[in-house]
Amino acid sequence: MLKAVLFDMDGVIVDSEPLHHKAYHNMFNDVNINVSDSLYESFTGQTTLTICKRLCEEFNIDKTPEMLVALKRKHFKYLFDNDNDFQLIDGVLKLIQDYYNNGLTLILASSASMPNIDRIFDRFNLNQYFKAKLSGTDLKASKPHPEIFVKAAEASGYDKKHCLVIEDSTNGIKAANAANIFCIGFDSLHSKNQDYSNADKVISDFNEITYHKIQNIFSKNFIK
Repeated sequence: MLKAVLFDMDGVIVDSEPLHHKAYHNMFNDVNINVSDSLYESFTGQTTLTICKRLCEEFNIDKTPEMLVALKRKHFKYLFDNDNDFQLIDGVLKLIQDYYNNGLTLILASSASMPNIDRIFDRFNLNQYFKAKLSGTDLKASKPHPEIFVKAAEASGYDKKHCLVIEDSTNGIKAANAANIFCIGFDSLHSKNQDYSNADKVISDFNEITYHKIQNIFSKNFIK
């Protein structure tokens, strides 16, 4: 029986990708590098520090990865504070409330930094629904490594077989697979060039996984 849901944040709870895209490209301009669309898309689901380490290696940048992280976060904070169109993804608040009201334990498992997680959770008053929030930047390995979902399942207090992950990225789905946790792939209008073939179920609307529907899906498709 399903008892806990492990949510990714970017692309699942909020579509902050446009803000991240602008912030990253402002940082790319700061350090005078040209990042292709395909390289940028490969970063999805990874921590900012992991991405900046790759950039330093790829482009032989004469700054530390930590300096690049600081530049990107400065740009993101400005955009976050000044973009009034930034909202929750359609239907996700209703889904979160549905799960919470039916007794499921909710855990956030995001590659975002904790300051960004807190900023978003405070803005949209989400802390009341979640038992714990995990940031990939606080862990040893980044998605597609399974560490974040293993830790998130532990934080829920339930065995992995009673948990599921909701993810929108190739790296996130790979991480859930590697953690051996049932995974819903959320293929939305905000998702671009991600591979959902390894998700246990793919959806495009949160109405497909309301509490009673997901319990039925989970019990039929993920018996261990």
